[in-house]
Amino acid sequence: MEAPQGPLTRRITGIETEYGITCTVDGSQRLSPDDIARYLFRPVIEEFGSTNIFTNNAARLYLDVGSHPEYATAECDSLSQLIAHDRAGDVMLNRLAEQAEESLANEGIAGKVYLFRNNVDSVGNSYGCHENYLISRATSLKKFGVSLLPFMVTRQLLCGAGMVNKPLPGSLYDGQPTSYTFAQRADHVWEGVSSATTRSRPIINTRDEPHADSNAFRRMHVIVGDSNMSECTTALKVGSTHLVLEMMEANWPLPDLEVANEIKSIRAVARDLTGGAEVVLRDDRTMSALDIQRIYFDAATEYVAQRNDDSGTSNAEMRRVLDLWGRVISALETGDLSGIDTEVDWAIKKKLLDGFMRRGNFDLDHPRIAQLDLSYHDIRPGRGIFQVLEAKGLAQRWVDPVAVAEAEHTAPQTTRAALRGQFLQAARSAGADITVDWTHLKVNRPEPRMVVCEDPFQSENAAVAELIASMG
Repeated sequence: MEAPQGPLTRRITGIETEYGITCTVDGSQRLSPDDIARYLFRPVIEEFGSTNIFTNNAARLYLDVGSHPEYATAECDSLSQLIAHDRAGDVMLNRLAEQAEESLANEGIAGKVYLFRNNVDSVGNSYGCHENYLISRATSLKKFGVSLLPFMVTRQLLCGAGMVNKPLPGSLYDGQPTSYTFAQRADHVWEGVSSATTRSRPIINTRDEPHADSNAFRRMHVIVGDSNMSECTTALKVGSTHLVLEMMEANWPLPDLEVANEIKSIRAVARDLTGGAEVVLRDDRTMSALDIQRIYFDAATEYVAQRNDDSGTSNAEMRRVLDLWGRVISALETGDLSGIDTEVDWAIKKKLLDGFMRRGNFDLDHPRIAQLDLSYHDIRPGRGIFQVLEAKGLAQRWVDPVAVAEAEHTAPQTTRAALRGQFLQAARSAGADITVDWTHLKVNRPEPRMVVCEDPFQSENAAVAELIASMG
């Protein structure tokens, strides 16, 4: 397969979410993260003998380093599809948490299991939300630094999760007052572009691991984004990035905004809620974060006006992305957040915290504010604040809840994930001994047989159908 030369309007995307986990009684820790993670994954181990599996909807569920449950969506080729499958991960993890609490109760152990879709714990450890974008092998890596990094450094204005940032002793900001910042991950990245993942935590990871035909594709791995509760924020995060990548692949005219110091800039941007933080460019110019976002927004608006949407995310949905993108910019320009405070996480949370501080005459250092900040990210129904806001119409949705319910059990039917889902379903029904990863489907016994699926856009494959039939 040759590398596509034009922009990928139909683009494979995926999101990996690491969850924070704890088990408490009356606010005190009852079990260590290691112990409660074992209870959480007990049903998975009993059924599959492993803490690293592919689920029936073709997603990957596993226990990551640091006892973090992680859910990686299957390959999706449209924005709404991705959001539905991302949200389905919360449903799956909540069900495991319910089973864990039941197991604890049966063993006479009191405790509630909490799962948090956030990025920083109380002692400053960070865990990630990683985005994956399929891009053409023909795309020059140099473009990432010139055209993409300025967007990524300032993207937190659009899709940060918001955070009450109390500097820890010995940290870079030790001694500074507690503040509310756009993003949780901004302080936890150390390079702009790198092939490393944990050692240096770059904004963009260039490790060449496409999970596809390496002659045709790369996989761009973004590890700087926050975990989002709002579906609308996820849509803006992924949709805006998708459009910038399309423009890069199409050689759409974008100005040279290469940033002089990405890490210094991303941290400064996080702390200026006006969007006015100055970003120094390689050519010694300075621009505000908001001005940089306006340039990308204007370019994307012109691009979508002539964009081909024969497949993938439609122009209609991209116009929804542009509408929200433009409203975020306007809100920051005017200081009036009322037009975005039901759709963008940092603004939703800020409204919640501001109201609570006003009613209780509290400041950001009050323990109740820290509790509210954390509870916003609790995915457990009946406990998490975000679900309450959503139920009351104070947080909007992007997709129909029916689509989320379907995504919990069904793989995306328009990508390679459909093949994996069919194979898994057949193998589990037949009790077959199999091995599966993103590209390989293998029957281990009686005679090993394997099909390699390198085209992530291929949802039908005669060899896979034959392999499934052989398990009869």
